[in-house]
Amino acid sequence: MSATTLAERQAAFMRAILDEGAPMPEGWGNSQAAGMGVYRGNYRSALMDALASTFERTARYVGENAFKRASAHHAISHPPSGWTIDEAGAGFDMTCAELFGENPEVAELAWLEWTMLQVSTAGDVSPLDPIGFGTLTADFGDEDWMGLKFDFQPRATATVVEYDLTGLWSALEHDGPDLPPLRLPAPRGCVVSREGERPAFMLVDLDRANAFTAMQAGASYGEIIALLAGDDAGEDEVQRAAMRAGEMLGEWLQEKLIIGLKA
Repeated sequence: MSATTLAERQAAFMRAILDEGAPMPEGWGNSQAAGMGVYRGNYRSALMDALASTFERTARYVGENAFKRASAHHAISHPPSGWTIDEAGAGFDMTCAELFGENPEVAELAWLEWTMLQVSTAGDVSPLDPIGFGTLTADFGDEDWMGLKFDFQPRATATVVEYDLTGLWSALEHDGPDLPPLRLPAPRGCVVSREGERPAFMLVDLDRANAFTAMQAGASYGEIIALLAGDDAGEDEVQRAAMRAGEMLGEWLQEKLIIGLKA
């Protein structure tokens, strides 16, 4: 059997597993077709087990039956495209947003669990501490500062959330029955990163999360100051924005989010 033919047969087999209406691979008889249900069941069971392991807190929050329905829907609609079953969780937060539309905190919790997993498997790096940063920037002029860019921890991520994920995360650690108030008074940022070898997250001011995301995407320190100052900013607004950017920089260094400079 040629490699092309083998690949075609494997693709047909996978289509039949994912779609009960798909035709069986060429040359299959009734006995092989009868066994496809077993293959489908084993495949979906493996994916659902992987989802349950990854999204433990989400499962506790929505309940076992609701989570099984959501994970079965996700396993069928969004099969992993990579070589490892761990990728089954990619996009599960969007599945939760679709299925738990009246409870948006479910999608936020699922996003957090998935992002924590991704951060935990990122490569090890050496953070830049305040002393090292001071040494590297000792001779910087204004132009150097305005063009400065940072390298951050790999896979560190920020997003905007509307629910108290800190309280929810703690309350769900051991099936705690008493959940805290969920909705925040105003949207906040959630930054997920590594503390040593362990993933961690924190809720931060929204402007800080937006600045972090912008700098990850390649924005310079000067562009962050302009972003914080806003359009048509006067001298006072620019000065306040520069002070705020300096505060953020200090926080990122203390939290070991920065691993290098790109001047």
